[in-house]
Amino acid sequence: MSAKLHGGLQDVEIPPHGLKAILGIPDGAAGLVIFAHGSGSSRLSPRNMAVAEVLRESGFATLLLDLLLKGEELDRRNVFDITLLASRLVEAAQWARMTPELMHLPIGYFGASTGAGAALMASVRGPNIAAIVSRGGRPDLAGNALPRVSAPTLLIVGGADLPVIAYNRNAFAMLHCEKEIAIVPGAGHLFEETGALEEVMSLAVDWFERCLVTPLPDREFIFADRRDAGRQLGVALMKFKNQNPIVLALPRGGVPVGYEVAKALAAPLDVLLVRKIGAPGHPELGIGAVVDGANPQIVLNEDVVRLVGASENYIAAEAERQQRELERRRVTYRGGQKPLDLKGRVAIVVDDGIATGGTARAVLRALAQSDAARIVLAMPVAPRETIAALEKEADEIICLAMPEPFSSVGQHYRDFEQTSDEEVIALLAS
Repeated sequence: MSAKLHGGLQDVEIPPHGLKAILGIPDGAAGLVIFAHGSGSSRLSPRNMAVAEVLRESGFATLLLDLLLKGEELDRRNVFDITLLASRLVEAAQWARMTPELMHLPIGYFGASTGAGAALMASVRGPNIAAIVSRGGRPDLAGNALPRVSAPTLLIVGGADLPVIAYNRNAFAMLHCEKEIAIVPGAGHLFEETGALEEVMSLAVDWFERCLVTPLPDREFIFADRRDAGRQLGVALMKFKNQNPIVLALPRGGVPVGYEVAKALAAPLDVLLVRKIGAPGHPELGIGAVVDGANPQIVLNEDVVRLVGASENYIAAEAERQQRELERRRVTYRGGQKPLDLKGRVAIVVDDGIATGGTARAVLRALAQSDAARIVLAMPVAPRETIAALEKEADEIICLAMPEPFSSVGQHYRDFEQTSDEEVIALLAS
């Protein structure tokens, strides 16, 4: 929902909670700054609105939003619930990542008072954040999240705001990212003194211009890591939340992605194990696959089977061997628990990305023999031609990005370290 306001601003609502926000997008925007207001404030804060106006004049889109719903702010515990406020900022960043006008823009946070602590915490829990500015903030309230903040962070404090200076210096010492602290001489907590807010504006613009505007060589990175990709994918799949979904992740790399999707949809998470059936004498050449499930399926490429002359006895023996390996892996990942029943459910197959689509095709064809009500294939990134080739294999395909040219899945992740068995086990157990 959106409506035009004076000055080209838009009144928008951020799902899933319907947070009220004001969005402004200047022509040729270089980035998006999301504002996190402090205690007792709102999207209509005159100080933050003034800062946002200057940022838009400097070429940045701005999003001022209420972190609490109507009525929530009446409970003072919510005002200081940094975890709750951070989760709302994450929702706003995820929404921006799925909004066509904003999805290509690097994101920064501008936090004031308690909103600064929420911004720092949100930066390690949500989509990749490129820069953070705190105005008269309480960054110390981010607690244990501070050492994990990677976004370049600027702390702005009034020179007369002595208690908050101490809080900021303590938080500054805990930050391991690129960081600076700026003291505005003579300014109080609200920067109401002559020229004080203007100094805040100048510092903020300089920081965002320095850190938020993504250099061209880095634009190939779409996702910070698999968890970031999963959070963004979860937003795109929210329409299935009330349709009895089950998330089936392809190990190992698909599990961190699937974990975040399952969390967003409040859905169960299971692994979908696949083992290739190799050709006689040439095990690297796949003639089919065995796909795990309540009723394991053998999917064959009949053209390749005929080409290599694989006999029925060979296929049966090889399929049995691969099935034993699937059972061993299920014991490793799930402690031997049986696969979850798909009957009548929306089965959402998730991976961290797809290149050629061979494994995905085998999985989808196997699931077509199940009792699932609907089969959805979901991934953060894949080549356009692969998606086109798989369209007939699933009821629906959700892919966040189809960049061209496409060379590899990992190219589009800033962190694409191999997922370990230990991480898979921990995510499934949680």
